[in-house]
Amino acid sequence: MLIPRPRYRNDSSGTFTIDERTRISAEPATESTAQYLQQVLRASTRLPLSGADDPDAPVIALRIAATPEDLPAGPGEDREESFRLTVTPDAVTVEGGGAAGVFYGVQALLQLLPADVYRRGQVRTAAWTLPATVVEDAPAFAWRGVMLDVARHFRTKAEVLRVIDQLAAHRINRMHFHLTEDQGWRIEIKKYPRLTEVGSWRRESQVGAHVPDADGVLQVAGYDGRPHGGFYTQDDIREIVAYAEDRFVTVVPEIETPGHVRAALAAYPELGVHPERRVEVWTEWGVAHDVLNADDSTVQFFKDVFDEVVALFPSAYIGLGGDECPKDQWEDDPRTQERIRQLRLEDEEQLQAWIIGQLAAHIESHGRRAFGWDEILEGGTLSPSATVVSWRGMRGAVTAARRGHDVISTPDDQVYLDYRQSDLPNEPIPVSIVLTVDDVYAFDPVPSSLTEAERAHVIGGQANMWTEHVDTVRRLDYQLFPRVVALSEALWSADVAGPRDVADFRQRLTEHLTRLDALGVEYRHESGPLPWEERPGVPGRPHSREERAAYIDAVTANIAV
Repeated sequence: MLIPRPRYRNDSSGTFTIDERTRISAEPATESTAQYLQQVLRASTRLPLSGADDPDAPVIALRIAATPEDLPAGPGEDREESFRLTVTPDAVTVEGGGAAGVFYGVQALLQLLPADVYRRGQVRTAAWTLPATVVEDAPAFAWRGVMLDVARHFRTKAEVLRVIDQLAAHRINRMHFHLTEDQGWRIEIKKYPRLTEVGSWRRESQVGAHVPDADGVLQVAGYDGRPHGGFYTQDDIREIVAYAEDRFVTVVPEIETPGHVRAALAAYPELGVHPERRVEVWTEWGVAHDVLNADDSTVQFFKDVFDEVVALFPSAYIGLGGDECPKDQWEDDPRTQERIRQLRLEDEEQLQAWIIGQLAAHIESHGRRAFGWDEILEGGTLSPSATVVSWRGMRGAVTAARRGHDVISTPDDQVYLDYRQSDLPNEPIPVSIVLTVDDVYAFDPVPSSLTEAERAHVIGGQANMWTEHVDTVRRLDYQLFPRVVALSEALWSADVAGPRDVADFRQRLTEHLTRLDALGVEYRHESGPLPWEERPGVPGRPHSREERAAYIDAVTANIAV
C-alpha cells in the first residue's frame, strides 16, 4: 500500500525478483538517485547491484521520460516531479518528468518491497520481490515542507541529515531551517564570529511551559541548570545542503529579524535599542522584548549576514523572519522615535515594515526571493516578490493571495507539530490544542474563499516543528511521526487522487508504520505516549480550540482581508 496515495495504479500478474544478477542502470541526470537506491538496497539485501555488463541481467532502469507530457501534470502543468513506475516480471523502469520525478518513483518502488528494505543491515533472507504494476503520479503542490527549529534546541549535523532522509522518504521537498532565535544562533558568519562564539550557547533552559502563579500571572516553573548550545560551521551547512540536494530536498534558511534576536544582541549589544544594557542569550521560551534598533549600521550588519547566507544556500527563497516583534522598546526610546520621523513613517508598525523592506530588497538584489511570517503584511507596502508564510490561521494566506503575493500555508491550528497529540495526562508537554494525525491529514493549504486566480498564489504548505519542549531526537521523532506521514499525503495527493478517505489512509498507515519501525523512527503510537515519554511534574498549558481561535482573531485583526 503506497503513501502518498497515487493518482493511478494498475496491478497485473507476476513479480520481479531482485537477486544477485540484478543491475541498476541510470543516465547522467539520474545517477545520484541510482547511487541512493543502490545504497538503500545493498544495506538490507547484501546484493551487489553493481551494474554488471551482462545484457541479459534483470535491470532496474532509471531515466528521464522521452515524452514527459505523457506523465500526469503537477502544479502549473509542471512535470519535473511526475513519474511512472513500471514493474514487469522481466524489468523495472522508473521514468520521471525530471530527475526529481525519478527519485520519487524510486520511493514508490521501495514501498512495494518488504518493509525490511529500510533496514541498514540484512535481517531477511527470503526473495526480494516487487509486484507487477504500473504507478503514475504527480504532486498537488510545489511546496511541501517541514520547518525544523534548531535554535531552541540544537540538533547535531548527523541528526539533521537523519531528518532529511525521513522527509525525502515521504516526498517532502522543502526543509525550512530555522537557524536563529532569542535562545540561540546556529550558523557561522565569518564576518561576525561572536554570533556563534557568544550567541550559540545559553547557560540553562526553561523546563516546561509558562504556568500561572497564585495571582494568575504566567511564570517560569523552573530551569534545568544545564548549558545548552551548538552551531553549524559553514562547511557543515554546505554538507547539509548537498546531502539534501541528492534527495531533492531544498534547504530554505531563516534568519530572524527584527525581533527574536536576543542571541545576536548578546554577541553584539550595539545592534539593540539599548546598547548599554548587556543581555545574555535568553534562557526562557516565548518572545523576548529585546529587538533590533533601526540604525543604518544595524541594517547593514544583517545585510552582511544575508550575503553569507545566500552564498551558502542555493534556495530561491531566503527567510527573514518578521514575526512576533514587540514594539514597546521602540515606543519608549527617543532615538527610535526620532528615526521614525527621519524616515517619514507613521508608527512602529511601519518601522518594522521598513526594516523588512530593506532586507528583502537586499535579498532580491542577489536574485533570490524573501519570505517571512504573515506579520510582514503589516505596516506598509511589501515587495511584490515577497512570499508570505501564513501561520496565524489562514487570514494571512487570504490577505497575501488577494494582494498578489505567493503564499505558503502553515496554520498553527492545523500543522504545528509541537502541539500535543491528545488530552491524556501523560502527553509530553501538554501545550496548546490537540492536533491528531487525522487533523493533519485534513489540512488544505488553499483557503476556500479565494478565487481561482487568487488560489494560484498558494504554492503549498508546510508543518512547523518548534523545539522549546523537544530536547532529544526521540522526542523529535515522537512529535513528527506519524503526523508527517499524514502531511505528505495532504500536500502530495490532496484531493487530486480522489476525495480524501481517512479510513483508507488509516489502513495504509498501519502498514506504513512497519516501514517507520525498520527506519528506526520512534513515532507516537495510537495508544498514546510510550513509557519513556512520561515526565511527571513537567508543567504545560493546554488550550481549547475556541481559546486559540479567539487569540488568533485578536492578533491578526490589523491584517485587512
